[in-house]
Amino acid sequence: MFLKTYVKRVVLVAASATAALLVAGCENQDRNTRQVLFTADEQGRSISVINPETGQVETTRIAVSPHNVQVSSDGRSLFAVGASAPQGPDGEAEMDGPGRLLIFDASAVSKGPSTTIPVGRMPAHVVVDARSERAFVTSAGDNMLTVVDLKSGSVDRNITVGRSPHGLRMSPDGRTLYVANTGDGTVSVVDAVDLDEVERIPVGRGPVQVAFTPDGRFGYVTLRDENGTAVIDTASRRVVARIPVGPGPIQVFASPDGREVYVANQGTEARPGNTVSVIDTARQTVVATIVAGAGAHGVVVGGNGDRVYIANSFADTVSVLDPRTRRLVRTIPVGRGPGGISLAEVND
Repeated sequence: MFLKTYVKRVVLVAASATAALLVAGCENQDRNTRQVLFTADEQGRSISVINPETGQVETTRIAVSPHNVQVSSDGRSLFAVGASAPQGPDGEAEMDGPGRLLIFDASAVSKGPSTTIPVGRMPAHVVVDARSERAFVTSAGDNMLTVVDLKSGSVDRNITVGRSPHGLRMSPDGRTLYVANTGDGTVSVVDAVDLDEVERIPVGRGPVQVAFTPDGRFGYVTLRDENGTAVIDTASRRVVARIPVGPGPIQVFASPDGREVYVANQGTEARPGNTVSVIDTARQTVVATIVAGAGAHGVVVGGNGDRVYIANSFADTVSVLDPRTRRLVRTIPVGRGPGGISLAEVND
């Protein structure tokens, strides 16, 4: 199984359902907004579009096993990455096939992708710069960060990073990318302008994903094989704290006010995890544990911090959590094997 050497599913971040969307974390005081979720259903080879308030779901089959989805900053385009290999004899998605970046009209995912771009082997995550000029895809099978020129629709270059790069995030100022290298226990620091790796930070065993605090001061890195999270001071680019969390942590996301960080603990297929660890960023310690669903994998936080959403890979569900009460609000069935989860604010 791909989980043994890589990470079975991930993902991360924001997606959109209309051209008037605002990415989660942005504020709009003049209009009423509602939240829309997207999941990358890796085992189902689909993307699910979810209304978390009503529980309504629209699931669309696509041509790859999507590992991650993300929306552009203008809310118009949805990006998905995955392998195009067929499913294996047991029905599980095969992740070692050729990689594809699919670009959708975010308001019409069910119509299929408008553009398909070949990328590296075993793609995991994708992020897009603020101007939607470049997409950055981790190509784990090639130990590369693949840079896609979105104007030409082709690969611009490949940047060598650590072994089996997986999750990545752009710093809040847009100048730096942090890439979690699952295979060698490091985080690559990549200059997002000059497109060079400038440093490689040792963090621990099995780093999977990164989250920045909104001020960019700290980066939190999940350590799947240590059941922990490393905290990087971005000024010194050194690990300044290590925080024990639940079993098999995968995704991580900061609250909009930067006071808390949420870690989804997936566990393993044999012993699934179902919890979310809540880290107090002032004390750098876990202050609460919230129960979600089996295989808690992806995590994203609502724009005003009132909801936390978890993609449960083994339960085929999304959990809606209230971070104030630390309680489960709703469980929503989605496509098979949801990993990456994205959030958008829709203007009504």
